[in-house]
Amino acid sequence: MPALEEPLKKTLGPATAKVMAEHLDLHTVGDLLHHYPRRYAERGELTTLFDLPLDEHVTVVAQVATARVLKFNGGRGQRLEVTITDGSGQLQLVFFGRGIHKPHKDLLPGTRAMFAGKVSAFNRKLQLAHPAYQLLRGGSGPEAEDAVESWAGALIPIYPATAKLESWKIAKAVDAVLPSAQDAVDPLPPSLRQGRGLVALPEALLKIHRPHAKADVAAAKDRLKWDEAFVLQVALARRRFAETQLPAAPRRPTADGLLDAFDAKLPFTLTDGQQRVSKEIFDDLATEHPMHRLLQGEVGSGKTMVALRAMLAVVDAGGQAAMLAPTEVLAQQHHRSVTEMMGELAEGGMLGGSEHATKVVLLTGSMGAAARRQALLDLATAEAGIVIGTHALIEDKVQFHDLGLVVVDEQHRFGVEQRDALRSKGKQPPHLLVMTATPIPRTVAMTVFGDLETSVLDQLPAGRSPIASHVVPAADKPHFLARAWERVREEVENGHQAYVVCPRIGDDLDDKSAKKKSAEDEAEKRPPLAVVEVAEQLTAGPLKGLRVEVLHGRMAPEDKDAVMRAFAAGEVDVLVATTVIEVGVNVPNATAMVIMDADRFGVSQLHQLRGRVGRGSAPGLCLLVSEMPEASPARARLGAVAATLDGFELSRIDLEQRREGDVLGQAQSGVRSSLRVLAVIDDEEIIAEAREEAVRIVSADPELTRLPALRTALDALLDKDREEYLDKG
Repeated sequence: MPALEEPLKKTLGPATAKVMAEHLDLHTVGDLLHHYPRRYAERGELTTLFDLPLDEHVTVVAQVATARVLKFNGGRGQRLEVTITDGSGQLQLVFFGRGIHKPHKDLLPGTRAMFAGKVSAFNRKLQLAHPAYQLLRGGSGPEAEDAVESWAGALIPIYPATAKLESWKIAKAVDAVLPSAQDAVDPLPPSLRQGRGLVALPEALLKIHRPHAKADVAAAKDRLKWDEAFVLQVALARRRFAETQLPAAPRRPTADGLLDAFDAKLPFTLTDGQQRVSKEIFDDLATEHPMHRLLQGEVGSGKTMVALRAMLAVVDAGGQAAMLAPTEVLAQQHHRSVTEMMGELAEGGMLGGSEHATKVVLLTGSMGAAARRQALLDLATAEAGIVIGTHALIEDKVQFHDLGLVVVDEQHRFGVEQRDALRSKGKQPPHLLVMTATPIPRTVAMTVFGDLETSVLDQLPAGRSPIASHVVPAADKPHFLARAWERVREEVENGHQAYVVCPRIGDDLDDKSAKKKSAEDEAEKRPPLAVVEVAEQLTAGPLKGLRVEVLHGRMAPEDKDAVMRAFAAGEVDVLVATTVIEVGVNVPNATAMVIMDADRFGVSQLHQLRGRVGRGSAPGLCLLVSEMPEASPARARLGAVAATLDGFELSRIDLEQRREGDVLGQAQSGVRSSLRVLAVIDDEEIIAEAREEAVRIVSADPELTRLPALRTALDALLDKDREEYLDKG
């Protein structure tokens, strides 16, 4: 068995191995060697006691002058106080509780040692609490001085740890397996490694775990980032290559068919971007291999129109199309807008339907039994060419006559398994179009969606209006909030409508984790944060006399649909809602949005919400209400949202503020867990170069027969679950 595949229990013993497996998912020597330090603590420069800086980590060499144990708390507690001196001054060390036994034995008067810790002050005296220390034996000769310098200058690795396994225990375990690093199989082809001046993998592992200097860490990370980027891009390149080998039915639109009839009745001209992206999609649909395309576009850029035209082209060619939406509200909204856009073309088999018409059905989990049976029958018999639905589409009972295209809206809301379950319902692999309104930086697109070709819609359709955004500092300037409600009233008086968005539903409806308001909260006079309460306050106060309704995820589906229909029909002036309206909701007459406690939402989420206004010819207004102080990071984030409508710029700001795992998303867990040193946001150049190298290598040798070490690394990095993730595309 290769050294890196050895189970940890052989080296570390069953007890430690069990904790590592259960709490850190580390099972083999290789797993532990790839569990890199999160950061490195520096013991600090050697400092004289005369001028110690407060609140900084320091390392001092000194001699113990006195040591005494003091009792406190009525004799129940004890502490060890040690006074040390280096000739320039004195410093007190303090150890508490059970932690006093070893230092009490080691730190006897006259003992010389190095001490490292953070300088704090107590009773106006500087001290180190529970410092790390190393005894210096053998007097003061050159060897002792060398020991001082090497110990003080060393970088201490701090590992991702758990309550059951502290960093120093992990470091000790790493020491035990580090000799095995010499047996690490190097996945990088020698020409690639040498051409870029990267250190060998065994050397990189030694330097990442036990660096002598910061340059060691940098060299190790440069090398290990390439491993992660390259092996992942090879996996994705192999996935793309495999897709080109799969069969799929070409779906070319029929001349003078459904698509042409739809285009002829459009009351506007498609933007250049919509025409360009549509051509890319139609070219893919015409091939004998499944399309795998990501369509990303700004909020309101017309993605639904592009997707609908693709679905109509597939229906023209004798197939069926399915659109998967993440929520019932969005599925109903899509169904409503698609049938409205198509008009009589969506009335296939009905009186008054056009000769080219097809049927557009809705399928959600909460539908009545009769409507559900009819929808399932329409799909099985091909009476319905288009179905729009939620997770209900994935169920076993749903059978298609000939599924040709799957459109997934808001990809980040779905797991890979769900996407794959729908794709498996085709006689042959159907074409796939994934849509997202969350702009994705190029690096993330290359990593998370690396198996998809990318199309970008970056211009708004004609007639769309700009959205003015402003931060409303409710705590600093309460009169600004009063003015916000006046602006809402003005919009309504001018014949328009408004949204008010809140972060939660209401105390009586929220989950158990929702915090009840305390007396202090009441005293702060902060605006209520819940939909139910805000709606009550507004109808009784600043928006009295206006037609106000609430919308949230806990409402019955028919009630949600009724409220949205009433709002779309202009029968509701102000809709007080949760983020259930975040994506897809399209009411062109809504021109104003007030987001309560806006600092509780992410940057991309605020951008999505804001995209619900300004969808008609009248200008949009978005007011971001916050209680946070002006100097806080939260207010800076809101300021960034207010300052630009560029979703790609905002997505970069958003991603820089979040953890790597969040960037990659829960659905991509296999990828996330394989990235330890590669920063998807910052390492664009490495990812792009790795992708090019991967494409070149896979094109020449898809099975990697001439690169067995790379194949081995691929198998090790992409365990069974991750291979399945990649195979699902």
